[in-house]
Order: sequence, then C-alpha cells, then structure tokens
Amino acid sequence: MANDQASFKRLIDIGIALSAEKNPQRLMETILLEAKDIADADAGTLYIRTKDDQLKFVILRTDSLNLAQGGTTGAAITLLPVQMYGVDEQGVRQPNYKNIVSRVALTGESINIADAYDANEFDFSGTRKIDAGTGYRSQSFLTIPLKNRLGYVIGVLQLINAKDAVNTTVPFSPSIVPLIEALASQAAVALENQNLIEAQKRLLDSFIELIASAVDAKSPYTGGHCQRVPELTEMLTQAACDSDLPAFADFSLTEEEWYELHIAAWLHDCGKVTTPEYVVDKATKLETITDRLHEVRMRFEVIKREAVIDCQQQLLAGATNGDELKQDLAERLQQLDDDFAFVAECNLGGEFMAADRLSRLQQIAELEWTRTLSDRIGIAQEELKRKRRQDEQPLPVREKLLADRVDHIVAHDTVVHSADPANIYGFQVEVPEHKYNLGELYNLSVVRGTLTTEERFKINDHIVQTIVMLENLPFPQHLERVPEIAGGHHEKMDGTGYPKKLNGHEMSVPARIMAIADVFEALTAADRPYKQPKKLSESIKIMSFMVQDQHLDGELFRLFLESGVYKDYANKFLLPEQLDEIDPAHYLPALVAAS
Repeated sequence: MANDQASFKRLIDIGIALSAEKNPQRLMETILLEAKDIADADAGTLYIRTKDDQLKFVILRTDSLNLAQGGTTGAAITLLPVQMYGVDEQGVRQPNYKNIVSRVALTGESINIADAYDANEFDFSGTRKIDAGTGYRSQSFLTIPLKNRLGYVIGVLQLINAKDAVNTTVPFSPSIVPLIEALASQAAVALENQNLIEAQKRLLDSFIELIASAVDAKSPYTGGHCQRVPELTEMLTQAACDSDLPAFADFSLTEEEWYELHIAAWLHDCGKVTTPEYVVDKATKLETITDRLHEVRMRFEVIKREAVIDCQQQLLAGATNGDELKQDLAERLQQLDDDFAFVAECNLGGEFMAADRLSRLQQIAELEWTRTLSDRIGIAQEELKRKRRQDEQPLPVREKLLADRVDHIVAHDTVVHSADPANIYGFQVEVPEHKYNLGELYNLSVVRGTLTTEERFKINDHIVQTIVMLENLPFPQHLERVPEIAGGHHEKMDGTGYPKKLNGHEMSVPARIMAIADVFEALTAADRPYKQPKKLSESIKIMSFMVQDQHLDGELFRLFLESGVYKDYANKFLLPEQLDEIDPAHYLPALVAAS
C-alpha cells in the first residue's frame, strides 16, 4: 500500500509538472525522462503521430550511451519516421503491423517484449542495425500508446532495457505497465493541450497576418506598411531590452510579452479596413469614386456652347456689330479655357491655396450654366434622399458652375465612438459635424493637399476603429495590453496626439516604440505612389524635429540612433539611393535640449 501511495503521489506530481510546462520540447523530454525513471529503463524514444499517419521520431534518451535527440557522442543515430500504412503488391493500402511502434499506434494496445531479438512477430532489423553501429544491445521493450480524451492515438512512448538493482537488463515487469499507461495518458492530455494551444496560436498568427496583408493590399498607398512596422518595432524593442541606458534599465519582456507585442504590431492598423479606398487613395480634391473634375469640364463645355449659340443667334437676328460680337466671343472662350485650367490646377492640390487663389475660385464658381434634364432620375437612393431635402426646381434651371449644395452633405449614419465625450474608450477627438462634405467649391478650396476636414478625420479614425475592434476581442490575460500597444502609435509625448491625447508617461514603452517605427517606415517607404521615398538623412532630420516638438520619445530616438537599429532596418528595406550617411552624434545635442 505504501508503494501504491508513493506511485499515486508520483503520478500526481508528474501530472502537475506536465500541465505547467509550456515549452513543447521540454514537455516531451519530461514525459520521456519521467517514464524512464518510473520503469527503471535505460533508454526511451517518443514518437508523435502526424496528419499523414506517420510516427515521427522526436526525442531519444539513453543513459548508457549518453544519447541526445538525434545522435550520440559516439555514433550518429537517425530514426526515420515509421509508416503506419503501406501498399501491397495489388496497390491496396494495408496497416503496418510488423513494426512494433506502428502496431501499438494502430491497435491502441501496449506491448511488452522480453527480448526483441527473439520476437519474430515484429521486424526489428532496424534496431539490430543501430545496435551494430553503436555497440548497444536493445533487449526488453515496453511500447505504450499515447491516447487523447477521445481514445485517438497521438503518439507512442517506447521504453528500452529495464534495469534491476545491479544494473542488469531484465524484462519490464507486468506490474509496471499500468503505471506507465497512466503516465502515458497524462502525457497524451498534456501533449494534446499543447498541440491545441500551438494550433490556436498558429491560427491567430495567420489570421492576424491575413488582416494586415488585406489592409496593405487594399490600397497601394499603404504598400507593405503593416508588415514592415512590426519588424522595426521588434528590432527597437530588442535594443531597449539590451540597452544599458538608465531609461531602459528596468525594461525587459517575457516570452508572453514578446508575443503580445508581436500581435499588437501586426494589428496596429487593422482599423484601416473601415476606411473607404477613395478617401485613402484621394489623389485630387474632387475625387470620390471617380474624379468629378470631368463633370466640371462638361459644364465649362456647356457654357462655351451657350456663348457660341448666343453669338450666333444675335448674328442670325441681323446684329450690325458682327465683328465686335465675334471678338467678344473669342475673348470669352479664351477666358473660360483659362478659368478651367485654373480649376484643374486647384484640383491637383499641389499648390498652397492663398487668399487670391481662393478669391478667383469663388468668382469662377459664380458662372452659370443651363440644366434642362432632371438630376433626380437614375441615381442611387441615398443620393436621391439627399436631393429631396430641397424641392425640385422646374426645368430648365440655371445653376452655378461650382456648387456647395445641400445634397453634397452626407450625415453620420453610424455611431461615431469618438463623438461621445463620455465614451467608454477614453477618446478625445473633435468630430466634424458631417460625415462627408462633397461640395465642389468646398473641396476645391482645401488649402493644402487634397483632403477635407471630414476626410482627414475619416483617415485618422482608423486608429479609433482599431482600438474599438481590439477592445471587443476576448484576449486572454497575457494579451490584454494588445489594444493599448496597437492603439497608441499616434499619441504624442506632449498630449496633442490622438485619439486619447495621452501624455508620454501615460503610454507604455512598446506603444512609444511603435510610434517611432510607424513614422520612420512612413517616411522611408518606397511603395507610396503619391510621394518619393525620403533619404535616410531627411527622415532622421524630420524625426529629430518631431522629438524637439515633443511628438516622439527622445530617449527612444536616441536609442534608435545609437544602437544602429535605423541602419539595420535601412539596409534591409530601403533602396540603395536612399542610403546616405548620417552622423547620429549630430542629433544628440537637440535630443538633450528636448529632454
């Protein structure tokens, strides 16, 4: 009874140890070593069943030959996968019962053999060959299936050469078999749990990378951003872990925290899936799904035709100042051509819209043209609803060349998380009154670039959507900081960032690291169709200004330069023509002043 109690306690202790082990390799080694110890076996091997019904050798331990996995200090040992099925001469698939490991896996029953060399029922030719090469003598074998909760064999444990008190090889005692089977059952559960965790982890990783790839593929303006930022983030994080600088003396990451950072970095822009492509890709001021400059051009064409028709009608009516009318028409047409060229130039958004340019644009907008067809037929229901905010005017109707109409206003149609001051996420974002303003004069009057206030908000809103999406995912405890890390890369050290206006001390180190990675990748990216990639020196200079303005963390930027992370990343991802020389020491005085 005392021996039984000791055995039960041993099994309980082993079960606790197996359930606590998170490293797959250490788990398999623990299983094998504990089984060897309980059975007083000299050697042991562990096989894991694969999806294609092979038994893959994963670990081997032998005391007398000091064997390690896959080999020995004396002679190398290679154990090939065991095939559970073969094909006979007629091409029919048959179970492999000749191999003892395969037999146990197929039947789910343990086999105890006193001497392999006398067991003619099984093919031990491979064992004899290994013995001949190593000088070892494989004699007694105890082969046990590892069954999961459903009784499915997921692996096979094989113990070799039981030893008695004087270290003589003896058969395995039948009384030890139930104990090893109990251990094998615990081991199978632990292995299956580990496999399930690993499978879930692989699925999560694949899904995360799929989302990031989808965001990048959605628009050529993002390119490989969602793939490069994680790599740069992890490079700078490793430098912080290795750093002797006082600011990072207490900074380190556990294995779980590294995985948490990995997920956060890959998901840092997942909210961009909610951003319309025509906003992200807006190349001109009037562009939505198409460039509405084409509509404006046709209105100019109509006005020009109206001018020509008016002149012709006066001439046909017998006007006596024909030459004067023709001269006025030529000047009028030339002015319209010049006006359209100006509007077209404004549409590009390349030149700053000074007051005089805005004034001329407003004057051009006052030109009128005649519409004789209804603008309320054959259009989408949403646009029709907007047009019905005003009564339809009788045709024909005179309209402005450039208009800011009531139907150009698109209202917010869904809950805007950042609009509520009491929102549960802590967002502090100024939300425009309207979702979009498609007004032609309004869009052409954008002072710099092509985006309106509403569109810029929509683009910035991707980080709000990222946080909302991630906060609503049931992350386990060891991944609970993913939303904070992923959602903080647009915050600034002085509290002027978005969406929560966090100060530097309110941001975690990984979030501040990702902010630097996000900016550097954006500055140096060579796959943005709307801009030329900046050289290394230009990018570092811009980032140094951002440090001085308290937008980026000065200590992390110092580490970014002094550790050489910027150079390692540049050598891997930047074009050769971007790789000019910089002197990190040149920026250190500015960093000291900023801190």
